[in-house]
Amino acid sequence: MIFNSDIFLFAFLPVVFTLFWTFKTREQRYVLLALAGYVFYGYWNWRFCILLLFSSLISFFVGIAIDKSKSRETAKRWVILAVTTDLALLGFFKYYNFFADNIRAISPSIPLPPLKIILPIGISFYTFHTISYVLDVYAGRVKATRQFFEYLTYVSLFSQLVAGPIVRFRQIESDLDNIDSLPREEWFAKGIAFFVIGLMRKVIIADHIAEYINPMLHSYSSMGFTGAWVAALGYACQLYFDFAGYSDMAVGLGYLFGIRIPQNFNSPYSALGIVDFWRRWHISLSTWLRDYLYISLGGSRKGPTRTYWNLMLTMLIGGLWHGASWTFVFWGGYHGVLLILDKIANPFLRRLPAYFYRAMTFLLVVIGWVFFRSTDFHMAISWLGQMFLPQTISWNVPPTAMAWVIFAMMVVFFVPETWDLRFSTRKRWAVAFALAFLVTYLFMNGTESVFLYYQF
Repeated sequence: MIFNSDIFLFAFLPVVFTLFWTFKTREQRYVLLALAGYVFYGYWNWRFCILLLFSSLISFFVGIAIDKSKSRETAKRWVILAVTTDLALLGFFKYYNFFADNIRAISPSIPLPPLKIILPIGISFYTFHTISYVLDVYAGRVKATRQFFEYLTYVSLFSQLVAGPIVRFRQIESDLDNIDSLPREEWFAKGIAFFVIGLMRKVIIADHIAEYINPMLHSYSSMGFTGAWVAALGYACQLYFDFAGYSDMAVGLGYLFGIRIPQNFNSPYSALGIVDFWRRWHISLSTWLRDYLYISLGGSRKGPTRTYWNLMLTMLIGGLWHGASWTFVFWGGYHGVLLILDKIANPFLRRLPAYFYRAMTFLLVVIGWVFFRSTDFHMAISWLGQMFLPQTISWNVPPTAMAWVIFAMMVVFFVPETWDLRFSTRKRWAVAFALAFLVTYLFMNGTESVFLYYQF
C-alpha cells in the first residue's frame, strides 16, 4: 500500500484514524496501530509480515534479556545475537545474489547458485529500527519496554515503516507512553499540512519530472549535452521531492496519531560543503550511521588517518545499504572522498564566497546522483561524458521538460522547508489545504506511483 493511493486515502487512513480516536486506552491504541502496520505492510505481500514479526520478536525479547543480564558480557552476547540475526536476514534477502554473482565471477568453482529472492519492501529501514533499539538498550540510553504491542507499534508504524525516516525508539518513546492523550487541535493542523504538502511534492513535482526524464534515461546514450544536464538536474529534484515528500507525509501521519516523527530533510541543496549536506540530507540515516557505525569505529578520536578511514568505511556501507550494486558502493565511496576532502580543505573552503561554495557543493552532489541513478558504470560514464565532454551541443529536450526542471529548481532554492512554516488552526487554512489536496488528487489522475525509496 502506498500513501498516494485511493485505498490508503479513502479507506485505510479514515478507518484507522476513526478507530484510533474512538479507542481510549493505551493498550487499545497500541494494538490498533500495530495491526494497522501489518495490514499496511501485508497489502503488498502478507508473507513478509512473518519476517517483520520475527525480527520484532527477536529484538523485543533481547531488549528484556539485556535489561535482566547480571553481567556486561552476558548482555553483549544478547546484542550480538540480535544484531547478527537482523543483519543475516537483511544480507540474505538483499545481498545474497549480489555477493554470489561476484564470488562466482572470481571463483567459478564455488557453488553459489543464483536464487529467486523477492526483496521485502522496507527491510533496510525496519532492520535499522530494531538494531538501534537493541544497541540503545545495551548502552543504557533507553529502558527496554515490557509492553509488547507498544514495541510492535514502534517497529511497524505504518507512517514510516517502508521508507523511513529511521526513527529510534527513544525519539518517540514519550509519545508512545502518552498515546492515550486527548486529541490536540494544533497537532491535527500540523498533520494535515505536512501530509498535503508532502503529497504535493511527490505527485505534482517529483512524478511530473519523472515523466520526462525517465524516457530520456532509457535512451541515455543519445541524450546529448543539454539532455544530460536536464536529466541530471531533473533526477536531483525528482529524488529530493519524492523522498522529502514521503518524509513530510510520514511526519504528518505521525501528528495525526499523536506521534512526533523527527525531521529528515533540511534544505540539503543549500548546503555549504559535503559535511553540511549530510547534516541536511536523509538526516535519520546519516545520524544513524554516525552514531552506531562511525563513532563505534572510533570516530575522530584516534587521529586524522583513522578518522578518514572511518569516514570512508561508513560511507561505503551507507552506499551498499541503498542497494546491492557496485554503483551504489561507488556513490558511497565518492561521498566518502568528498567528506575527507571537505574536512582537509575546510579552512580554505570557508573563505570562499557562500554562493560559490553552495553552487560547488550542489554540483558535486548532482555528479554523485548520476552514479546513484545509473544501472551500471557504462551508463554513468556515458551520462557524465555527455555532460562534461560533449561532442556537440544541441537542443534536443522538450520545452515542457526544461520548464518542469526550472520550476523544481526554483522551489528547491526559494521555497522554505515544510518544517520552517507555521500552521494555523483557523478554518480558512483547513479550506486552503482541502483545495490543495483536491488539486493534487486531480494531478494523480488515477495513477499510483511508487516512492523511489521503496526499492531500498
